Amino acid sequence: MLAAGHTLRIFERPRVPPYRQFDAAESVEWLCGDLSSTHDVQAAMQGVEAVLHLVSTTLPKNSNDDPIYDVQSNVVASLHIMNAMVAHQVRKIIFISSGGTVYGNPLYLPIDEKHPTNPVVSYGITKLTIEKYLQMYEALHGIKAITLRVANPYGERQRVETAQGAVGVFLHQAIKGIPIEIWGDGSVTRDYIHVSDVAAAFLKALQYTGPQRLFNVSSGIGTSLNELIAGLEEVLGRRIERRHLPGRSFDVRASVLCNALARAELCWAPAIPMLEGFARTAAWMKKELAKSAG
Repeated sequence: MLAAGHTLRIFERPRVPPYRQFDAAESVEWLCGDLSSTHDVQAAMQGVEAVLHLVSTTLPKNSNDDPIYDVQSNVVASLHIMNAMVAHQVRKIIFISSGGTVYGNPLYLPIDEKHPTNPVVSYGITKLTIEKYLQMYEALHGIKAITLRVANPYGERQRVETAQGAVGVFLHQAIKGIPIEIWGDGSVTRDYIHVSDVAAAFLKALQYTGPQRLFNVSSGIGTSLNELIAGLEEVLGRRIERRHLPGRSFDVRASVLCNALARAELCWAPAIPMLEGFARTAAWMKKELAKSAG
């Protein structure tokens, strides 16, 4: 966004510092607050032209443990955003939804935007609910709401302490010499996309003026856990130790998203091959681990 010349206001939780130092020439305002606070959200919305909604307080694997919290902290908080947009006449929002959970068990592959939505975890249900509210607010208030159903993003700056994101978690453990735990036989297949490609899709969606409102953002390529580990081994140049555990009931066997609509309408396409993305992520992670060790 900065490279494209945009002025940014970042709304983040308290006590979360900026992820890097911004140059004086970069127009960035960093605000702290709580999405459940009407006051905080209203203050953050003043003077903006568009919103990029990237917040989620839960993860797919634990969202079923407390679905009430999932709804209160994500759906209700998102309604605070929408109401603030109406109050301040902000006309555009780009929402990051979940291509990996809103569709549920696929009826066919690759999954396109017309595929039925039958999420099996609360995380997917709340994402889908927010999508529907955005449609309602567009109909009632003229807000242009674009949803990006993102596959499985990975890359530099991904937080590994949440144990979310196979690429980041596996790389972190492999670099530290910790065996990787695989739930099942390793055949579970996902669609992995580098974070820079996701960022490029957001920029394209912000510029988009066409009629579509929903896009899959994905590599369009299915990669099993076994194939993922083989790719990491190629990047690291050594074998990675594995430990197999029983499969989990909530894991969808295969999820691969069709990105043809985003290619046609947004003029977007993923640009980072998987091994290059793994290498970039590994280089960043090694650097971070060296800094923490020092």
